[in-house]
Amino acid sequence: MVVFGGVSLLMDFVYEGARSVTGPLLARLGASAALVGVVTGAGEAAALGLRLVSGPLAERSRRFWAWTIGGYVLTAVTVPVLGLTGVLWAACTLVIGERVGKAVRSPAKDTLLSHATAATGRGRGFAVHEAMDQVGALVGPLTVAGVLALTGGDYAPALGVLALPGVAALALLFRLRARVPDPVGYETTADAAAPEARDSSGALDSSEQPVPAGPRARKLPRAFWAYSVFTAATLAGFATFGVFSYHLTVRHLVSTAMVPVLYAAAMAADAVAALVTGWLYDRFGAQVLVVLPLLSAAAPALALTDTVAVAVAGVLVWGAAVGVQESTLRATVADLVPVGRRASAYGVFAGIMGAAALAGGTLAGVLYDVSVPLLIVVVAGIQAAALVLLWVTRAVRSTRAH
Repeated sequence: MVVFGGVSLLMDFVYEGARSVTGPLLARLGASAALVGVVTGAGEAAALGLRLVSGPLAERSRRFWAWTIGGYVLTAVTVPVLGLTGVLWAACTLVIGERVGKAVRSPAKDTLLSHATAATGRGRGFAVHEAMDQVGALVGPLTVAGVLALTGGDYAPALGVLALPGVAALALLFRLRARVPDPVGYETTADAAAPEARDSSGALDSSEQPVPAGPRARKLPRAFWAYSVFTAATLAGFATFGVFSYHLTVRHLVSTAMVPVLYAAAMAADAVAALVTGWLYDRFGAQVLVVLPLLSAAAPALALTDTVAVAVAGVLVWGAAVGVQESTLRATVADLVPVGRRASAYGVFAGIMGAAALAGGTLAGVLYDVSVPLLIVVVAGIQAAALVLLWVTRAVRSTRAH
């Protein structure tokens, strides 16, 4: 499990380092804010939406190691090459290609991790894995910032150096595969060590019972669909870091080398927000998600100003919003959907998030080129609508409960 966490740490080092400078890099190659928004939004859409395909394919083939390794190889290759390209269309393709790599590996990787953590405890296992991810997400952008500062803003060495942790991650991954070719064995060991999970007749307890067949069993709850509409709305009004970093460099508010430092700070805000809202969610429920539209509306209003301190505050607010999205927003799905339907629900939810992320990135980029004040107003209006939809979700859930 710790070795798997090391792989994720090293690969987060690679792709978070690259993502921290996507906006300035594309701007240097001649991209408009609209194109930056479309490309970064399309990247997030690919990373989420394509899991609807890669997940079932990995499940049917049962070749989880192959899918995991293939996705990591794609990321390890595209990032260093991105620093070498001097053509805009090629850079855009590589940015999206890196995100496709995440879509390819994520369902298979999570499946392998779920087996590996069966013996140690899934809560603890996934927590350690996430913590190691965040270490990579901090170190990667800071490394890129340091190389950019030393080379006067040269992206080739700044992204080329990320090939080193990429190669190390792949070496660890192949070593892990050789040692544990079939992680399902951990599940068997855990089951044998926990006979209390079965009743006296040997049947699974109620939490492990298969989902009954039939049309009603295949349907996802109304509350889930209402919640998905809220999610789509709040993400459709969410600007990407690519647009913010484009603004910071084009307006000469910060140097190119400072952009990945700000991204690292946003990732720290991400981690703090995830922990705080996760704790509050356990105590108070889904009403804590009220904070997400508020943060999403505040981020562009602050980040797209011409005052450095205020713009930096906006980037940190953006990071906090991402933290809520990546933790509490997803956690709520588990409380809305029966255990036997959660895999399908999370697949659908990822697809919805991906489509909304594409819409949000495109909208922010296009409106930035038209009018920054208009962008801020439109985003605020979308997030206000999202608040209403969140209230509707709670009402639907409450009605169903009674």
